[in-house]
Amino acid sequence: MGARGRIIVGLDIGTTKICCLITERKETGGIEVIGFGQSESRGLRRGLVVNMEQTVEAIKHAVEDAERMAGVRVDEVYTGIAGGHIQGISTNGVIAIKGGEVSPADKKRVVDQAKDFAKPVGVEIIHVLPQEFAVDDITGIVDPVGMAGSRLEAKVHIVTGSVAAVSNITKCAQKAGLGLHDIVLQQIASAVAILTPDERQLGVILMDIGGGTTDIAVYNEGSIRHTSVLPLGGDHVTNDIAVGLRTPIAEAERLKIKYGYALSSKVSPDEQIEVPSIGGDNASTVPRRILSEIIESRMEELFKLAYSEVRNSGLSEKMAGGLVLTGGASCLDGVALLAEGIMHLPVRIGVPRGVKGLMELVNNPAYATAVGLCLYDADKPGLSYRSPGMTTFEKLLERMLRWFKEVF
Repeated sequence: MGARGRIIVGLDIGTTKICCLITERKETGGIEVIGFGQSESRGLRRGLVVNMEQTVEAIKHAVEDAERMAGVRVDEVYTGIAGGHIQGISTNGVIAIKGGEVSPADKKRVVDQAKDFAKPVGVEIIHVLPQEFAVDDITGIVDPVGMAGSRLEAKVHIVTGSVAAVSNITKCAQKAGLGLHDIVLQQIASAVAILTPDERQLGVILMDIGGGTTDIAVYNEGSIRHTSVLPLGGDHVTNDIAVGLRTPIAEAERLKIKYGYALSSKVSPDEQIEVPSIGGDNASTVPRRILSEIIESRMEELFKLAYSEVRNSGLSEKMAGGLVLTGGASCLDGVALLAEGIMHLPVRIGVPRGVKGLMELVNNPAYATAVGLCLYDADKPGLSYRSPGMTTFEKLLERMLRWFKEVF
């Protein structure tokens, strides 16, 4: 690659699209976008691989387009993961401090203890995210190393997922000729590209509204406090439109993008739109407000579920930073106004930031995860306790070796 800096690639394997973003880390600092490719995703449903062959082909097309633009060969990528199998669990670990001063080994040991809990069969840990530490009676510590004390406690957020789902994503990448640096929860990747340090500190809800799922991450006091996945997304809105207006799904998607508005009260009852029929023989004319009523009904359901999720987490009163919407479905007109009325929070639409170069290619909420996957490479030390560059199978081997050492 000659004088090029380090190449970092984000591969967003989504329900509606697969996006490959190639970036270059400059020696002077910063990351520049140098390549972009996208293909339609047909092999996933609600974030899960349901057709491996179609998924592999879509990955290849997206990667090849990005490679041609960037003029580089892609070997390894960061990829995201989502789906209803994802679970977030907050746990605690407590240990005695050896030598009266917290060492890096103590810090790792207390986090390891926190993540040592009984997992259901078929589930593996995707992320281990320390929230805060406490040394004796001193709480709210970001990094306890070097502090004096006798007792060290860690509050940790653990993200788990289905072993089968993670393995299928890994196999799809491998069949497409790619190695994996890491698999990253999609809302964590999006947060890296979207949220500001002030928002993370004051308390903020991130909702990444994708095609098949909506991924939620809640931050407060600089750390992630809650994660969840809702089984609703933009595709559900499109399907409702197709059924309600008796039009093909492709036409329903076009109508949603061109005429859709998430608040029906803001749409004139006199405005008419042309709706193609199934079969394409003729078209009918319907009030645009009917289209908006269908959209509003489904999006209202989504935001009410999100509101209930955050309220049940006990964090709803600590969200001074408000609500940040991102993902492709957040681009729908009126969605921020609808969310404000239901969530009772200030709302903004999150556009990716933090990269330079061909930024106009990804200057859209739909590409937040792809941009975040590239930025995650630099942000990771403060976010995750996973070993870098390990595949799912390597992690399994590491756990087996550690088990043998403990037993023998």
